[in-house]
Amino acid sequence: MLHWTWKKFDQLSLEQLYDAIHLRQQVFVIEQRCLYPDADGFDPACLHGLGYDDAGALMAYARILPPGVRYAEPSIGRVIVAGQLRGKGIGEVLMRQALLHAAALYPGAPVRISAQARLERFYRRLGFASVGELYDDVGIPHIDMLITEYAENLSA
Repeated sequence: MLHWTWKKFDQLSLEQLYDAIHLRQQVFVIEQRCLYPDADGFDPACLHGLGYDDAGALMAYARILPPGVRYAEPSIGRVIVAGQLRGKGIGEVLMRQALLHAAALYPGAPVRISAQARLERFYRRLGFASVGELYDDVGIPHIDMLITEYAENLSA
């Protein structure tokens, strides 16, 4: 079972910030072998979702970007589940929570994501639709996806 917290950047403790950066680095840089600037300048504007296990280890993370930061719409990014918990439904719980928070922050606004193409089916099951063409993002095929009606169908 994970314990969830959602905080603005300036509310994160140093430990929480370190945990988030460490998990993002472990998955996106080391596991996926992508050299890219994870510190993209967006974090201070975001709401950060952290899922800790009973031992205090960060096992899941996502951030919600306000409209106008990366896209015209609010967006969800840096969606991560630690390797040992993948395939157990944690990603869906994380995304449902992120969508609930996005709906509370930006009522009625569609939400955009930049999804790894291999996860397109996962996001479609949550209600996202692909928009645009596949593109390369640091060597990994991605596609933009949008969800427009979701708040009333969510339960985290």
